[in-house]
Amino acid sequence: MKEPARILSTKKLRPGQRQYLLNAGFLVTEADFIAVNPISFKSKKLSKNLIFTSQNGFKSFVKEVGKEGIADRNIFCVGKKNAEAIEKQGYRVTAFADYAEDLAALLIKQYSNEAFTFLSGSMRRNTLPQTLTEAGVEFSEIEVYTTKLTPHKINTAPDGILFFSPSGIKSYLKENSIQKEVCFCIGKTTAEALTEITTNIVTATRPSVDNVIIQCIKYYRDNNS
Repeated sequence: MKEPARILSTKKLRPGQRQYLLNAGFLVTEADFIAVNPISFKSKKLSKNLIFTSQNGFKSFVKEVGKEGIADRNIFCVGKKNAEAIEKQGYRVTAFADYAEDLAALLIKQYSNEAFTFLSGSMRRNTLPQTLTEAGVEFSEIEVYTTKLTPHKINTAPDGILFFSPSGIKSYLKENSIQKEVCFCIGKTTAEALTEITTNIVTATRPSVDNVIIQCIKYYRDNNS
């Protein structure tokens, strides 16, 4: 009888997400390979239009300025799940896109005469700011949280690894290597961080944790049948 695949998640999963993998017959290990911490920041003049590329940015911003700091503002964000999480807290999302480059293109096409404030993290990619700058779109940026690498040594090599950000990959590689493991990535940006390391990459069809899990289960179901 074939042994069950060992799956490592590079972030702690919700109980239901973990159970989904266990029900599919996997052995599951999970650890947070990055730590996110809100930071205090000097309040600058905020634009009416706010950009968030992660839930961490939104949560950190609201924690610092309070709900009144975001009331009556237009919110633009990356990711359907981020948009849903923001709207669950009672705010309206004006527009969202799956990736930062897609959101930048939308802003340039439909809102180029507006001004924006980008609420970012310490390890944010340069895609959105660079694209907006090159297009002449007015924006300011406020760093609202820090991302710290928290590497863990994994003593038993997994068969599959769930990755959710380039910084998570960077943290994993500080104490471990990738050989034959199949890497399941939340999106193309995360997958791109692995292209010079491995070709065993499966990218989620939607950038969400749930879809990474779905692709993992599908991969082993299709390849073990």
